Amino acid sequence: MKSHDLERFITAQKGVFQTALGEIQQGKKNTHWMWYIFPQIQGLGFTENSKYYGIKDLQEAAEFLHHRVLGPRLILMCHTLLALETNDAHLVLSSPDDLKLKSCMTLFSEIPNSDPVFEKVLKKFFNGLKDHITLKILNLHR
Repeated sequence: MKSHDLERFITAQKGVFQTALGEIQQGKKNTHWMWYIFPQIQGLGFTENSKYYGIKDLQEAAEFLHHRVLGPRLILMCHTLLALETNDAHLVLSSPDDLKLKSCMTLFSEIPNSDPVFEKVLKKFFNGLKDHITLKILNLHR
């Protein structure tokens, strides 16, 4: 099994995670951190950040989720979203970050025996619908 370099996420989150958490707690994202807090499958975005922080496959997603720092942070961010009164991802994250959230939740919900929080976020903010492009890319890797 190939081990992925998750250090890029740890480095990016240093000094930023608490800001991101605070913004979500307030119900409005104001700064730029989406790529490394709520990562997506590689192949959705074409910017340097989306390529660099793109999750390569379901194995890397599982490694991220089971990482001693990254996994708990992602789950905390999801629970923070669920605690908001609104169910409007666009209101909280604006565009296109609302779509990135849907992609991220889809990716992590596809990990076998994954935490149910990802499905809960999809249900609350996206009527339970998953991102079809993420699913298509994942099916190419299986």
